[in-house]
Amino acid sequence: MEKDRVQRYAQSLEKTIQNNFHYLKKATGDFQEMCRMVAPERNIPTGILVDIREMYKEIRNRLTEVKAIEQLLQGKYRQYYRRDAMRDKEIMEFGFVAKNCYSKFEYTLMQIEAIKKLKESSPKTDHPKESSQWFYFKENQVALIKNLRILKELDYGPLPEEIDAERREVVGGRALTLFLLSGDALFLDQLQSQIQLREHDILERYRREEIRGVLVHLKKVDLTEVERVFGHIMENRGLRKLKCLLIPIYPPKDLEGDLLNLIYPTLQQMAEGELKTISV
Repeated sequence: MEKDRVQRYAQSLEKTIQNNFHYLKKATGDFQEMCRMVAPERNIPTGILVDIREMYKEIRNRLTEVKAIEQLLQGKYRQYYRRDAMRDKEIMEFGFVAKNCYSKFEYTLMQIEAIKKLKESSPKTDHPKESSQWFYFKENQVALIKNLRILKELDYGPLPEEIDAERREVVGGRALTLFLLSGDALFLDQLQSQIQLREHDILERYRREEIRGVLVHLKKVDLTEVERVFGHIMENRGLRKLKCLLIPIYPPKDLEGDLLNLIYPTLQQMAEGELKTISV
């Protein structure tokens, strides 16, 4: 009876190693992709940096646990343990890859900090408007600036002036609508795989719990129609727990100021399934 109990315990330890192996196999791949996102030419959201450090910490904890269990099995429970050399080799490689990626990540952060200090010590020059910072990836930042320029160059009417108290009916020329969808990552995965955009529209997975994008309206736009479209998406696709934020932008006015000081306090006050339009 005692022998059976000891054997079952040894088997539970072996199962823990196997579970950690499956976690490390997936997590190491995800960790590599996250670290690749960090580059000197990109603006890195603080949330991404925190996620990378937390994931590396968890990977190291799992590796430490595996090592401790293996030592226990090879010692006290040797007669019940059959070592898997191939699995051990893969686990060792996971540790090597994670450590290498994290070292490059920390070095890149040092580069970014050095570049930042260099810019601060240099004479001030003209910088892009804050609208470029709506997106994380450089190509999307550039595309947004380009879309603003296109709308300015087109023969648009005067800046919209007839807007009701809730900014729901817009009368005027061409515009952009920035949109942000926030909530459960699985719901966002579902939405991202199905949403269809037009030629000049942009969509970006800003982080796991957030999608950002821009709709480019080359004709007169009624904001209530934009709200109806997003409401329809959230309702019909079972995405009622998401929060949706719309921000209309009317050239020739640019998007200026720190958007983060505007959008995140608003999101915190919103309920799940709520759609809200704000002005800047």
